[in-house]
This record gives sequence, C-alpha cells and structure tokens, in this order.
Amino acid sequence: MPRDFFTDFVKVAQDEGWHFTLLAARLEELGSFYGALPAHDGLWDSAIATSKDLLARLAIEHCVHEARGLDVLPTTISRFRKGGDGKTAELLEKVVYPEEITHCAAGVKWFKYLCLRSKNGDKASCDSLVSQVSESMQGEIEREIYDEVIQKFHTIVRAYFIGPLKPPFNEEARRAAGFGPQWYEPLAVKKIVTE
Repeated sequence: MPRDFFTDFVKVAQDEGWHFTLLAARLEELGSFYGALPAHDGLWDSAIATSKDLLARLAIEHCVHEARGLDVLPTTISRFRKGGDGKTAELLEKVVYPEEITHCAAGVKWFKYLCLRSKNGDKASCDSLVSQVSESMQGEIEREIYDEVIQKFHTIVRAYFIGPLKPPFNEEARRAAGFGPQWYEPLAVKKIVTE
C-alpha cells in the first residue's frame, strides 16, 4: 500500500483517540464516566469479522459504521442543544462531525483504490489514481469499472453486515465523504407503502 494509506489511517486513529478523550472528559464533567451506560458492540463485532480482509474492513468500518455516524450526528447534536447542553453539542458539531466525514472519506478512497488495483493489477497507475478516487472518477474511469466497484461494495456489505442499512441518510455528509446514494440506497430498508 502507498505511504498515503498509512498517513490517512494514522490520522483517523489519532482523531478517534482525541474524540474518546474529549467525550470521556465531558462525561466526567457531567458526573458520569465512559462505560457507565450500556452500549452495543456492533462496531467491535464488525472489526473482528473483518480482521482478515482489508477490503471488508474499509467497507464495513468506514463506509457503513462511520457513515451511520454521519447520519445520526446532526440529530444527536440537535437533541443536546434542545436539552440545554450546548457544550456537548458544540463539541460534536465542531470537532467530531467534520472529522468523521474525513474518516468515512478515507475508507471510500482506499476501498476504491484496492478495487481498481485488483482490477488493473498495475500498482503504479493505481497510485497515481489515489488522489482522483472521488465521485469525479465517474468521468475519468469507465462507467463499467465504477459500477463494478460499487457492486463489490454491495457484495461485501451483504456478506459482513447483518441486516439492511437504515435511513434516513445524511446525503450531504456522505457526498462530502465521496460516495453517493448508488453506494448505500440499494442496501437500505425499503419502505412498504400500504393503501
């Protein structure tokens, strides 16, 4: 993998450590502590399930779980504000939320890179594409290849993630992270219309 891959994920790890430190300190300010409340372990379960497959790890951890964070953070921020906790809302809005977009973007970028590298088998040409693997790549790379990358994403998510993705989706933040609705909508819960 190119050096930029490691640079991106060292930054993600650094950000996540910082988020934990900030949020744990905030919980203490509020008279609580990390671990005081029950939480699900879906992220950890996914980390274990994808531990031997980098492509799956990028898809599930960064393009499913991180993207879900993008979906729920605006509502979470609003709830803290309405509940009178502007300090926590500010922390989530100004620090956590923008950094989560970059974490999701890193997953999308390197998922595309690995798919293109396996398709082309040419590491040098893929290394030059790494800065271009955004939505703009649709015009630069054949549509068929782009569709194959998205189909690969769908296959991996269906294999490693239990259940459908849950809307509503934060389309603006997801787009800022580099992937549009063609990536996630086919994997979503479908609304049933009854008459």
